[in-house]
Amino acid sequence: MTTATPRAGTAAVALAITLAIQIYTALAATATAVLAPEIARDLAVSPKLVGVFVGLIYVGAAISSLASGAFIVRHGSIRVSQACVLLCATGILALPLGTLGAPGAGAGAGGGAALAAVLATGALVIGCGYGPITAASSHVLVRTAPPNRMALTFSIKQTGVPAGAALAGAALPGLAVALGWRPTIEAVAVLGLAIAVVAQATRATFDADRRPQERLSLAATIAPLRTVLADRTLIGLALTGCTYAATQMCLMSFLVVFLAEGLGRSLVAAGLALTVANVGGIVGRIVWGAVADHFVPPRTMLGLLGIASGLCAYATATFDATWGSGAMLTVCAVFGGTAIGWNGVQLSQVARHAPHGQAGSVTGAAGFITFTGVVVGPPLFALLAGVTGSYRVGFAAFGTLSLACGAWLLATRGR
Repeated sequence: MTTATPRAGTAAVALAITLAIQIYTALAATATAVLAPEIARDLAVSPKLVGVFVGLIYVGAAISSLASGAFIVRHGSIRVSQACVLLCATGILALPLGTLGAPGAGAGAGGGAALAAVLATGALVIGCGYGPITAASSHVLVRTAPPNRMALTFSIKQTGVPAGAALAGAALPGLAVALGWRPTIEAVAVLGLAIAVVAQATRATFDADRRPQERLSLAATIAPLRTVLADRTLIGLALTGCTYAATQMCLMSFLVVFLAEGLGRSLVAAGLALTVANVGGIVGRIVWGAVADHFVPPRTMLGLLGIASGLCAYATATFDATWGSGAMLTVCAVFGGTAIGWNGVQLSQVARHAPHGQAGSVTGAAGFITFTGVVVGPPLFALLAGVTGSYRVGFAAFGTLSLACGAWLLATRGR
Protein backbone atom coordinates (compact mmCIF):
# COMPACT_ATOMS: atom_id res chain seq x y z
CA MET A 1 0.00 0.00 0.00
CA THR A 2 1.15 3.61 -0.42
CA THR A 3 0.99 6.59 1.84
CA ALA A 4 1.68 10.29 1.45
CA THR A 5 5.17 11.39 2.30
CA PRO A 6 5.06 12.31 6.00
CA ARG A 7 6.64 15.33 7.60
CA ALA A 8 9.86 14.34 9.34
CA GLY A 9 8.81 15.90 12.65
CA THR A 10 5.45 14.16 12.69
CA ALA A 11 7.05 10.82 11.80
CA ALA A 12 9.59 11.21 14.61
CA VAL A 13 6.93 12.06 17.21
CA ALA A 14 4.79 9.13 16.07
CA LEU A 15 7.72 6.75 16.40
CA ALA A 16 8.73 8.16 19.79
CA ILE A 17 5.31 7.87 21.44
CA THR A 18 4.50 4.44 20.02
CA LEU A 19 7.95 3.23 21.10
CA ALA A 20 7.49 4.52 24.65
CA ILE A 21 4.09 2.83 24.93
CA GLN A 22 5.49 -0.42 23.55
CA ILE A 23 8.37 -0.36 26.05
CA TYR A 24 6.02 0.08 28.98
CA THR A 25 3.55 -2.64 28.02
CA ALA A 26 6.42 -5.07 27.39
CA LEU A 27 7.88 -4.20 30.78
CA ALA A 28 4.54 -4.86 32.48
CA ALA A 29 4.01 -8.15 30.63
CA THR A 30 7.54 -9.39 31.43
CA ALA A 31 7.78 -8.28 35.06
CA THR A 32 6.16 -11.40 36.51
CA ALA A 33 8.45 -13.75 34.57
CA VAL A 34 11.53 -11.83 35.77
CA LEU A 35 10.36 -11.81 39.39
CA ALA A 36 9.00 -15.38 39.28
CA PRO A 37 11.59 -16.87 41.68
CA GLU A 38 10.89 -14.19 44.32
CA ILE A 39 7.11 -14.30 43.89
CA ALA A 40 7.03 -18.12 43.93
CA ARG A 41 9.15 -18.28 47.09
CA ASP A 42 6.94 -15.75 48.87
CA LEU A 43 3.65 -17.33 47.83
CA ALA A 44 4.83 -20.94 48.12
CA VAL A 45 4.03 -21.91 44.52
CA SER A 46 6.16 -23.45 41.77
CA PRO A 47 8.13 -21.06 39.51
CA LYS A 48 7.03 -23.23 36.58
CA LEU A 49 3.57 -21.66 36.94
CA VAL A 50 5.01 -18.60 35.22
CA GLY A 51 4.24 -20.46 32.00
CA VAL A 52 0.55 -20.59 32.89
CA PHE A 53 0.55 -16.91 33.92
CA VAL A 54 2.22 -15.83 30.68
CA GLY A 55 -0.17 -18.03 28.72
CA LEU A 56 -3.16 -16.29 30.32
CA ILE A 57 -1.66 -12.89 29.50
CA TYR A 58 -1.68 -13.82 25.86
CA VAL A 59 -5.16 -15.31 25.96
CA GLY A 60 -6.29 -11.82 26.88
CA ALA A 61 -3.92 -10.33 24.30
CA ALA A 62 -5.20 -12.54 21.48
CA ILE A 63 -8.84 -11.67 22.14
CA SER A 64 -8.21 -7.95 22.57
CA SER A 65 -5.96 -7.84 19.48
CA LEU A 66 -8.74 -9.27 17.33
CA ALA A 67 -11.29 -6.83 18.77
CA SER A 68 -9.01 -3.79 18.57
CA GLY A 69 -9.70 -2.70 14.99
CA ALA A 70 -13.16 -1.22 15.53
CA PHE A 71 -12.06 0.52 18.74
CA ILE A 72 -9.06 2.08 16.96
CA VAL A 73 -11.31 3.41 14.18
CA ARG A 74 -13.87 4.77 16.64
CA HIS A 75 -11.66 6.19 19.41
CA GLY A 76 -8.25 6.63 17.75
CA SER A 77 -4.91 4.87 18.14
CA ILE A 78 -3.61 7.05 20.97
CA ARG A 79 -6.77 6.78 23.07
CA VAL A 80 -6.77 3.00 22.67
CA SER A 81 -3.06 2.93 23.59
CA GLN A 82 -3.68 5.02 26.72
CA ALA A 83 -6.43 2.65 27.81
CA CYS A 84 -4.12 -0.30 27.19
CA VAL A 85 -1.33 1.18 29.30
CA LEU A 86 -3.74 1.71 32.19
CA LEU A 87 -5.06 -1.85 31.84
CA CYS A 88 -1.50 -3.20 32.07
CA ALA A 89 -0.85 -1.09 35.17
CA THR A 90 -4.10 -2.26 36.76
CA GLY A 91 -3.47 -5.91 35.95
CA ILE A 92 0.02 -5.94 37.36
CA LEU A 93 -1.24 -4.35 40.58
CA ALA A 94 -3.43 -7.42 41.14
CA LEU A 95 -0.34 -9.34 42.23
CA PRO A 96 0.86 -7.19 45.15
CA LEU A 97 -2.56 -5.92 46.24
CA GLY A 98 -4.44 -9.18 45.73
CA THR A 99 -1.91 -11.31 47.62
CA LEU A 100 -1.24 -9.11 50.65
CA GLY A 101 -0.78 -11.27 53.70
CA ALA A 102 -0.74 -14.38 51.55
CA PRO A 103 2.69 -16.01 52.03
CA GLY A 104 2.14 -19.74 51.82
CA ALA A 105 -1.25 -19.23 50.24
CA GLY A 106 -0.63 -22.18 48.01
CA ALA A 107 -0.69 -24.56 51.00
CA GLY A 108 -4.42 -24.63 51.69
CA ALA A 109 -7.17 -25.47 49.21
CA GLY A 110 -9.12 -22.26 49.85
CA GLY A 111 -6.03 -20.07 49.83
CA GLY A 112 -4.78 -21.75 46.70
CA ALA A 113 -8.05 -21.14 44.86
CA ALA A 114 -8.09 -17.48 45.90
CA LEU A 115 -4.49 -17.02 44.83
CA ALA A 116 -5.17 -18.69 41.50
CA ALA A 117 -8.13 -16.37 40.89
CA VAL A 118 -6.06 -13.28 41.66
CA LEU A 119 -3.20 -14.35 39.40
CA ALA A 120 -5.52 -15.37 36.56
CA THR A 121 -7.46 -12.10 36.72
CA GLY A 122 -4.29 -10.03 36.76
CA ALA A 123 -2.83 -11.94 33.82
CA LEU A 124 -5.98 -11.55 31.70
CA VAL A 125 -6.21 -7.80 32.42
CA ILE A 126 -2.54 -7.31 31.49
CA GLY A 127 -3.22 -9.25 28.30
CA CYS A 128 -6.21 -7.10 27.39
CA GLY A 129 -3.90 -4.10 27.66
CA TYR A 130 -1.02 -5.69 25.77
CA GLY A 131 -2.95 -7.09 22.79
CA PRO A 132 -4.10 -3.95 20.89
CA ILE A 133 -0.81 -2.04 21.19
CA THR A 134 0.74 -3.37 17.98
CA ALA A 135 -2.42 -2.76 15.94
CA ALA A 136 -2.79 0.77 17.34
CA SER A 137 0.83 1.69 16.63
CA SER A 138 0.64 0.20 13.12
CA HIS A 139 -2.37 2.41 12.41
CA VAL A 140 -0.23 5.45 13.28
CA LEU A 141 3.04 4.38 11.68
CA VAL A 142 1.67 3.22 8.33
CA ARG A 143 0.41 6.82 7.85
CA THR A 144 3.59 8.55 9.05
CA ALA A 145 6.56 6.30 8.17
CA PRO A 146 8.49 7.03 4.95
CA PRO A 147 7.64 4.24 2.48
CA ASN A 148 11.30 3.44 1.79
CA ARG A 149 11.94 2.99 5.52
CA MET A 150 8.80 1.07 6.43
CA ALA A 151 10.52 -2.09 7.74
CA LEU A 152 13.10 -0.05 9.65
CA THR A 153 10.46 2.19 11.25
CA PHE A 154 8.35 -0.74 12.35
CA SER A 155 11.47 -2.53 13.58
CA ILE A 156 12.58 0.45 15.65
CA LYS A 157 9.11 0.67 17.21
CA GLN A 158 9.16 -3.06 17.89
CA THR A 159 12.45 -2.70 19.74
CA GLY A 160 10.13 -1.58 22.51
CA VAL A 161 9.31 -5.22 23.23
CA PRO A 162 12.90 -6.37 23.95
CA ALA A 163 13.73 -2.96 25.42
CA GLY A 164 10.91 -3.30 27.92
CA ALA A 165 11.95 -6.85 28.75
CA ALA A 166 15.61 -5.79 29.01
CA LEU A 167 14.61 -3.01 31.38
CA ALA A 168 12.68 -5.54 33.44
CA GLY A 169 15.66 -7.91 33.55
CA ALA A 170 18.11 -5.15 34.44
CA ALA A 171 16.10 -3.14 36.97
CA LEU A 172 13.47 -5.32 38.61
CA PRO A 173 15.63 -8.02 40.26
CA GLY A 174 17.78 -5.41 42.01
CA LEU A 175 14.74 -3.44 43.09
CA ALA A 176 13.07 -6.61 44.36
CA VAL A 177 16.14 -7.48 46.43
CA ALA A 178 16.28 -3.96 47.86
CA LEU A 179 12.57 -3.18 48.31
CA GLY A 180 10.68 -6.45 47.90
CA TRP A 181 8.72 -7.63 44.87
CA ARG A 182 5.46 -5.92 45.86
CA PRO A 183 6.84 -2.33 45.98
CA THR A 184 8.73 -3.05 42.77
CA ILE A 185 5.54 -3.98 40.91
CA GLU A 186 3.71 -1.00 42.40
CA ALA A 187 6.44 1.28 40.98
CA VAL A 188 5.90 -0.27 37.54
CA ALA A 189 2.18 0.53 37.78
CA VAL A 190 2.87 4.19 38.65
CA LEU A 191 5.16 4.44 35.61
CA GLY A 192 2.22 3.35 33.44
CA LEU A 193 0.08 6.21 34.71
CA ALA A 194 2.84 8.67 33.76
CA ILE A 195 3.13 7.22 30.24
CA ALA A 196 -0.63 7.54 29.68
CA VAL A 197 -0.55 11.21 30.75
CA VAL A 198 2.36 12.02 28.41
CA ALA A 199 0.62 10.34 25.46
CA GLN A 200 -2.33 12.72 25.76
CA ALA A 201 -0.29 15.53 24.17
CA THR A 202 -0.13 13.63 20.87
CA ARG A 203 -3.78 12.66 20.61
CA ALA A 204 -5.00 15.67 18.65
CA THR A 205 -2.50 14.92 15.89
CA PHE A 206 -2.65 11.15 15.63
CA ASP A 207 -6.31 10.55 16.45
CA ALA A 208 -7.58 13.14 13.96
CA ASP A 209 -8.83 10.35 11.67
CA ARG A 210 -11.01 8.68 14.30
CA ARG A 211 -14.65 8.09 13.44
CA PRO A 212 -16.76 8.36 16.63
CA GLN A 213 -19.86 7.22 14.75
CA GLU A 214 -18.30 3.84 13.93
CA ARG A 215 -20.44 1.04 15.34
CA LEU A 216 -18.96 -1.76 17.39
CA SER A 217 -20.28 -5.17 16.40
CA LEU A 218 -19.28 -8.80 16.15
CA ALA A 219 -19.26 -8.56 12.35
CA ALA A 220 -16.84 -5.63 12.47
CA THR A 221 -14.63 -7.58 14.84
CA ILE A 222 -14.48 -10.69 12.65
CA ALA A 223 -14.13 -8.93 9.27
CA PRO A 224 -10.36 -8.27 9.52
CA LEU A 225 -9.73 -11.91 10.43
CA ARG A 226 -11.60 -12.99 7.31
CA THR A 227 -9.40 -10.64 5.29
CA VAL A 228 -6.27 -12.28 6.67
CA LEU A 229 -7.54 -15.83 6.15
CA ALA A 230 -8.51 -15.06 2.54
CA ASP A 231 -5.11 -13.64 1.59
CA ARG A 232 -2.28 -16.12 0.96
CA THR A 233 0.45 -13.64 1.83
CA LEU A 234 -1.20 -12.37 5.00
CA ILE A 235 -1.99 -15.82 6.39
CA GLY A 236 1.58 -16.95 5.72
CA LEU A 237 2.92 -13.95 7.60
CA ALA A 238 0.49 -14.54 10.46
CA LEU A 239 1.47 -18.22 10.82
CA THR A 240 5.14 -17.28 10.73
CA GLY A 241 4.46 -14.83 13.55
CA CYS A 242 2.61 -17.55 15.47
CA THR A 243 5.59 -19.92 15.31
CA TYR A 244 8.32 -17.37 15.99
CA ALA A 245 6.37 -15.68 18.79
CA ALA A 246 6.06 -19.00 20.62
CA THR A 247 9.84 -19.44 20.62
CA GLN A 248 10.39 -15.79 21.54
CA MET A 249 8.08 -15.93 24.53
CA CYS A 250 9.55 -19.18 25.80
CA LEU A 251 12.98 -17.54 25.73
CA MET A 252 11.71 -14.45 27.54
CA SER A 253 9.58 -16.39 30.04
CA PHE A 254 11.90 -19.24 31.00
CA LEU A 255 15.48 -18.07 30.59
CA VAL A 256 15.63 -16.53 34.08
CA VAL A 257 13.93 -19.51 35.74
CA PHE A 258 16.13 -21.98 33.82
CA LEU A 259 19.35 -20.28 34.86
CA ALA A 260 18.27 -19.58 38.46
CA GLU A 261 16.43 -22.80 39.30
CA GLY A 262 18.01 -25.25 36.88
CA LEU A 263 21.64 -24.10 36.95
CA GLY A 264 21.80 -22.38 40.33
CA ARG A 265 22.75 -18.94 39.01
CA SER A 266 21.78 -15.92 41.11
CA LEU A 267 18.62 -14.01 40.24
CA VAL A 268 20.69 -10.96 39.30
CA ALA A 269 22.96 -13.04 37.02
CA ALA A 270 19.94 -14.70 35.40
CA GLY A 271 18.31 -11.30 34.95
CA LEU A 272 21.49 -10.07 33.25
CA ALA A 273 21.26 -12.96 30.75
CA LEU A 274 17.70 -11.93 29.90
CA THR A 275 18.83 -8.34 29.53
CA VAL A 276 21.61 -9.38 27.15
CA ALA A 277 19.14 -11.44 25.09
CA ASN A 278 16.79 -8.49 24.83
CA VAL A 279 19.56 -6.06 23.95
CA GLY A 280 20.43 -8.51 21.18
CA GLY A 281 16.78 -8.34 20.14
CA ILE A 282 16.88 -4.55 20.07
CA VAL A 283 19.96 -4.51 17.85
CA GLY A 284 18.58 -7.31 15.71
CA ARG A 285 15.26 -5.61 15.06
CA ILE A 286 16.94 -2.45 13.84
CA VAL A 287 19.55 -4.25 11.73
CA TRP A 288 17.14 -6.76 10.18
CA GLY A 289 14.66 -3.96 9.39
CA ALA A 290 17.33 -1.95 7.54
CA VAL A 291 18.58 -5.04 5.72
CA ALA A 292 15.04 -6.04 4.67
CA ASP A 293 14.40 -2.52 3.33
CA HIS A 294 17.47 -2.42 1.11
CA PHE A 295 19.36 -5.69 0.69
CA VAL A 296 17.53 -8.96 1.47
CA PRO A 297 13.87 -9.66 0.59
CA PRO A 298 11.75 -9.71 3.77
CA ARG A 299 10.61 -13.32 3.30
CA THR A 300 14.20 -14.51 2.92
CA MET A 301 15.17 -12.46 5.95
CA LEU A 302 12.44 -14.07 8.03
CA GLY A 303 13.51 -17.55 6.92
CA LEU A 304 17.14 -17.00 7.87
CA LEU A 305 16.13 -15.65 11.27
CA GLY A 306 14.01 -18.74 12.00
CA ILE A 307 16.90 -21.09 11.24
CA ALA A 308 19.35 -19.05 13.32
CA SER A 309 17.03 -18.82 16.33
CA GLY A 310 16.41 -22.57 16.19
CA LEU A 311 20.13 -23.27 16.34
CA CYS A 312 20.49 -20.89 19.29
CA ALA A 313 17.67 -22.69 21.11
CA TYR A 314 19.58 -25.94 20.71
CA ALA A 315 22.70 -24.26 22.14
CA THR A 316 20.72 -22.93 25.12
CA ALA A 317 19.46 -26.45 25.82
CA THR A 318 23.10 -27.53 26.36
CA PHE A 319 23.84 -24.93 29.05
CA ASP A 320 25.39 -26.50 32.15
CA ALA A 321 28.09 -25.85 34.74
CA THR A 322 30.85 -26.19 32.12
CA TRP A 323 29.62 -23.13 30.24
CA GLY A 324 31.48 -19.95 31.13
CA SER A 325 29.52 -16.75 31.68
CA GLY A 326 30.98 -15.10 28.58
CA ALA A 327 30.04 -17.96 26.25
CA MET A 328 26.58 -18.23 27.77
CA LEU A 329 25.91 -14.52 27.42
CA THR A 330 27.11 -14.63 23.80
CA VAL A 331 24.58 -17.34 22.96
CA CYS A 332 21.87 -15.36 24.76
CA ALA A 333 22.73 -12.25 22.72
CA VAL A 334 22.53 -14.11 19.39
CA PHE A 335 19.40 -15.98 20.49
CA GLY A 336 17.76 -12.67 21.34
CA GLY A 337 18.94 -11.06 18.12
CA THR A 338 17.19 -13.73 16.07
CA ALA A 339 14.28 -15.08 18.13
CA ILE A 340 13.27 -11.55 19.17
CA GLY A 341 14.57 -9.67 16.12
CA TRP A 342 12.06 -10.89 13.50
CA ASN A 343 9.02 -8.93 14.58
CA GLY A 344 9.48 -5.58 12.86
CA VAL A 345 10.12 -7.16 9.45
CA GLN A 346 7.02 -9.33 9.76
CA LEU A 347 4.76 -6.50 10.96
CA SER A 348 5.89 -4.10 8.25
CA GLN A 349 4.90 -6.68 5.64
CA VAL A 350 1.50 -7.25 7.25
CA ALA A 351 0.86 -3.48 7.18
CA ARG A 352 2.21 -3.16 3.63
CA HIS A 353 -0.07 -5.92 2.29
CA ALA A 354 -3.18 -4.84 4.21
CA PRO A 355 -5.98 -3.20 2.20
CA HIS A 356 -5.79 0.59 2.17
CA GLY A 357 -6.93 2.13 5.46
CA GLN A 358 -7.05 -1.24 7.24
CA ALA A 359 -3.48 -1.57 8.52
CA GLY A 360 -4.53 -1.37 12.17
CA SER A 361 -7.44 -3.79 11.99
CA VAL A 362 -5.61 -6.31 9.77
CA THR A 363 -2.54 -6.14 12.01
CA GLY A 364 -4.82 -6.84 14.96
CA ALA A 365 -6.33 -9.86 13.21
CA ALA A 366 -2.89 -11.18 12.23
CA GLY A 367 -1.86 -10.53 15.82
CA PHE A 368 -4.70 -12.76 17.00
CA ILE A 369 -3.11 -15.64 15.08
CA THR A 370 0.37 -14.69 16.26
CA PHE A 371 -0.79 -14.57 19.88
CA THR A 372 -2.16 -18.09 19.51
CA GLY A 373 1.45 -19.28 19.41
CA VAL A 374 2.25 -17.21 22.45
CA VAL A 375 -0.76 -18.59 24.35
CA VAL A 376 0.17 -22.19 23.57
CA GLY A 377 3.95 -21.84 23.77
CA PRO A 378 4.75 -21.05 27.43
CA PRO A 379 2.23 -23.52 28.94
CA LEU A 380 3.47 -26.25 26.58
CA PHE A 381 7.04 -25.40 27.55
CA ALA A 382 6.04 -25.61 31.22
CA LEU A 383 4.33 -28.96 30.59
CA LEU A 384 7.44 -30.35 28.89
CA ALA A 385 9.60 -29.10 31.77
CA GLY A 386 7.26 -30.63 34.33
CA VAL A 387 7.00 -34.02 32.62
CA THR A 388 10.70 -34.38 31.84
CA GLY A 389 12.08 -32.50 34.84
CA SER A 390 14.21 -30.37 32.52
CA TYR A 391 13.90 -27.02 30.80
CA ARG A 392 16.27 -28.25 28.09
CA VAL A 393 13.57 -30.28 26.34
CA GLY A 394 11.42 -27.18 25.94
CA PHE A 395 14.20 -25.14 24.36
CA ALA A 396 15.02 -27.99 21.96
CA ALA A 397 11.36 -28.49 21.00
CA PHE A 398 10.69 -24.86 20.19
CA GLY A 399 14.03 -24.56 18.44
CA THR A 400 12.87 -27.32 16.11
CA LEU A 401 9.66 -25.42 15.33
CA SER A 402 11.59 -22.26 14.44
CA LEU A 403 13.99 -24.22 12.24
CA ALA A 404 11.12 -25.86 10.38
CA CYS A 405 9.31 -22.56 9.79
CA GLY A 406 12.49 -20.86 8.61
CA ALA A 407 13.21 -23.67 6.19
CA TRP A 408 9.64 -23.46 4.82
CA LEU A 409 9.96 -19.72 4.24
CA LEU A 410 13.21 -20.16 2.32
CA ALA A 411 11.87 -23.10 0.30
CA THR A 412 8.76 -21.14 -0.79
CA ARG A 413 10.25 -17.67 -1.16
CA GLY A 414 10.04 -17.73 -4.96
CA ARG A 415 6.34 -18.55 -5.06
